[in-house]
Amino acid sequence: MSEPMQFPLAAVVGADDLKLALCLTAIDPKIGGVLIEGPRGMAKSTLARGLADLLGDGPFVTLPLGATEERLVGTLDLDAALGQGQARFSPGVLAHADGGVLYVDEVNLLPDPLVDLLLDVAASGTNRIERDGISHRHAARFVLIGTMNPEEGELRPQLLDRFGLNIALEGVPAPAERQQIIRRRLAFDSDPQAFCAQWAQAQAQLRDRCRAARERLSDIALDDQTLAWITERCFAAGVDGLRADLVWLRAARAHAVWRGAEAIAEEDVEAVAEFALRHRRRQTPSPENETPPSTGSSAAPGQGGQGDWGALAAQPVAAEARREVPNWAKKP
Repeated sequence: MSEPMQFPLAAVVGADDLKLALCLTAIDPKIGGVLIEGPRGMAKSTLARGLADLLGDGPFVTLPLGATEERLVGTLDLDAALGQGQARFSPGVLAHADGGVLYVDEVNLLPDPLVDLLLDVAASGTNRIERDGISHRHAARFVLIGTMNPEEGELRPQLLDRFGLNIALEGVPAPAERQQIIRRRLAFDSDPQAFCAQWAQAQAQLRDRCRAARERLSDIALDDQTLAWITERCFAAGVDGLRADLVWLRAARAHAVWRGAEAIAEEDVEAVAEFALRHRRRQTPSPENETPPSTGSSAAPGQGGQGDWGALAAQPVAAEARREVPNWAKKP
C-alpha cells in the first residue's frame, strides 16, 4: 500500500517562524531539532512532515504516546544470541527513523527517562542497546521534532535545553487567514493529487533552496564577531551551559546561507535569536543587572521584559529579517 499524500509545506498558510526554523534545521540537522509549543489544531504534524520532504527521501516516523523503552530503542533476542552466538536485533522506533524525521507529539507527557534517552540518541546519532552482557549498536541519525501544549504540563529545563530551537504558535489566526487555511485544507481533502500538483513547483523550489544552502553551509565561516555577539547575549540572558551559544551560532550560519549570503551578518544573528533563547532564559532583567550589547547601545527604558532579555537594540534590518521568511511561495 502506498503512503498517503502529504500536505505540501509550501502551501501552509502563516506559521512563518516555524517554517523558517524547519528550513534551517533541514539545512543543518546538527542544530538539534525543534520543539513546537501551541494548542491543538495548529497543523504541527503537517509542518513536521514537510521537513521530511525538505531533507530528501528520508522516513517520517511518529513515536506513539505511551511507547515503552523497548519500543523506542529496540530489543535483543537473548535465546538467539546463546544458541547461534550472535545477537538478533529487532529494530525500534529509533532505527526506523534513521535518515529522516522523528516526530514526538505531546513530548511533555512522556516519562522523563524516556525523553532523556531520546534526546541522548538524537544528539549522538547512535543507539546502543545492552542486555545481560550483550550489546548492539546502530546509526540513528534523525531530526527530532517535538510538540507540546504548555497547558498540559511542562518539560524540565534540562530537557527543554536539549532541543535546539523552540517556536511558539499562536492559537488565534485572523479571520482572513483562517479562511485561507480552510479553503486550502478542503481543496487538499477533496483531491490531494491535484492539490499537490498545483503546489509541486513551489515545493520543489523550497526543497532545492534548502539543498543548495546545505551544500554551501561549510563555506560560511564561524567568525569571531558573530561569536562575540552571541556569547555576550547568552551571558546577558543568563542561560545555563553553552548549548544555546552553539545552537544559535549554527542557526545564524544556516540563516546566512538560506538568504544567499557569503558571511554571517548581524541580521542573521537577530533573525534566530528568539528561536535559540526562548526556552533557555533564566533571568528577569532589571536596570541594575542588565548587560548592554557589544555595540555600546543601551536598551530603551521600560523595555526589560522577559521577551526582550538579552536582545540587541532595535535595528531596521534585523526587525525586517525577523518578521519575514524570504521568498515563500505564494499561491498562484
